[in-house]
Amino acid sequence: MTRRICVVSGSRADFGLLRPLLSELQAAEDVHLQLVVTGSHLSALHGTTVQEILACGFKVDEAVDMLLAADSPRAVGLSLGLGLMGLTGALSRLAPDVLVLLGDRYEALAAAQAALVLGIPIAHIHGGEATEGAIDEAIRHAITKMSHLHFVAADPFRRRVIQMGEQPATVHMAGALGLDNIAALIPTPRAELEQLLGIVLDRPILLVTYHPVTLSSGGLGAFTELLAALDMLRDVRVVFTGANADASGLEIAAMVKSYCATRPGHTAQVASLGFQRYLSLMALSAAVVGNSSSGLLEAPSMGIPSVNIGPRQRGRPRAPSVIDCGGDAADIAAALAKALGPDMRQLACQRQTPYGTAGAARRIAAVLRQVSLEGILMKRFHDQ
Repeated sequence: MTRRICVVSGSRADFGLLRPLLSELQAAEDVHLQLVVTGSHLSALHGTTVQEILACGFKVDEAVDMLLAADSPRAVGLSLGLGLMGLTGALSRLAPDVLVLLGDRYEALAAAQAALVLGIPIAHIHGGEATEGAIDEAIRHAITKMSHLHFVAADPFRRRVIQMGEQPATVHMAGALGLDNIAALIPTPRAELEQLLGIVLDRPILLVTYHPVTLSSGGLGAFTELLAALDMLRDVRVVFTGANADASGLEIAAMVKSYCATRPGHTAQVASLGFQRYLSLMALSAAVVGNSSSGLLEAPSMGIPSVNIGPRQRGRPRAPSVIDCGGDAADIAAALAKALGPDMRQLACQRQTPYGTAGAARRIAAVLRQVSLEGILMKRFHDQ
């Protein structure tokens, strides 16, 4: 019997991770894949990344426009409400047997709320993790409690999901989906990346992604300090990718635009590189810099040092090649000097990671296809 499996994607980041799983489900004869896109995928300010989804050969069954053209906390709250309304309608029409959500974004929270009241079982990927500097922390755990199947990236996350009262039999060790993209990467040629970015990549490259720190008032101050620290370096190329569609995200983008405008030939700004070009540029980089999860998950597996700034990723396991630092220019500059040094480069080449091995998409797809859904909506709290 064909099983209708619906996947919701709300940003370039989660699509990049979900792509191997979407390919597995699309190829399965016993699965009817349904895809719903929402959030920044439909926003010109964030690169209209739904085009990347279509270019990868996936059919979009429903597009739910929920993102307001503002980046205040109020705008995010209103977007969440719009998403709940739109996703409730989309899921009602699609009537999937199971809904797949990844991570901790508010777009995923809206989808989880809609599925909960519609009686649709939820499978959640990357639960049990911690990001203490962002509202994502609470969102992730809320989705866990609304979900019926759990796919975690490491054993500490499995223990944490069970600690939250989820039945151990429903918590599956999958590893990190991002490692599948790395294993299958066909690198984009350097010349193609140079043409896209408008700079010559003939010096050490710093790949910078900085997202709003939504539980701290000092996030923009730390970003200003990061820009000051970058100015202390010589003979580097700096490539900025876009911030999340969170409060202050547009302000960060404006700061980057102003910074790059006064440093032509040495800096570049791009709203979205797409997963293949992002990983291809990462492979050429001397270091990954900012506060994105990619600095902790993908960069170590690529053999690239990373500088992680501030509290946004606090609580995630670290590889030895991740350098944590505070949010002032002196701390960031010291961390950058360490990342660019030969000792750290040699350590990073060992590619140590606490996030398992490639193959997560295959492992998740096998469970989604075979697990019994009978009675799955009736959850019983697991007391330890």
